Amino acid sequence: MNTRTHLLRTQLDLPLGRDAVFSFFSAAENLGRITPPELAFKILTPLPVTMKPGALIEYSIGLWMIPLRWHSKITLWRPPAAFIDEQLSGPYAEWVHTHTFTEIAGGTRIVDEVRYRLPFGVLGRLAHPLVRLQLRRIFSYRQRRVRELLLGSLGGAASVPELGIIFR
Repeated sequence: MNTRTHLLRTQLDLPLGRDAVFSFFSAAENLGRITPPELAFKILTPLPVTMKPGALIEYSIGLWMIPLRWHSKITLWRPPAAFIDEQLSGPYAEWVHTHTFTEIAGGTRIVDEVRYRLPFGVLGRLAHPLVRLQLRRIFSYRQRRVRELLLGSLGGAASVPELGIIFR
């Protein structure tokens, strides 16, 4: 049974050059640094991962105390503007994560768009409100950590715009 496709969109503006921001995101090992610790995220693919179209990355995560494997493929690699990772196997029926990096006045805009579908038909639809809350928490944490890691002591400065997360 086909389930509904959902869209998660986040935006974060940073007062840094696009090359520096893209460089941070292009290092697969940084994904663990911006993932909430309770997800027990671990990259299983030997590091460093050479990011390019077709690159395969395997992770393990813990969702609600259940250990899961997640396999992703880089389907678009366009430094320093964008890349896409798609789940080949994992907890979602579909997960396509588009990362874009746009130069703006005084810095870089990071936009994450995730198109996802839940498995299990009706059960997946019933679980979606919980999944949406979990994703909001994960991406809020991610944005805070990106600010902390890339801006250091400036990470909490009032000059950095507030987090923007939208679900459709």
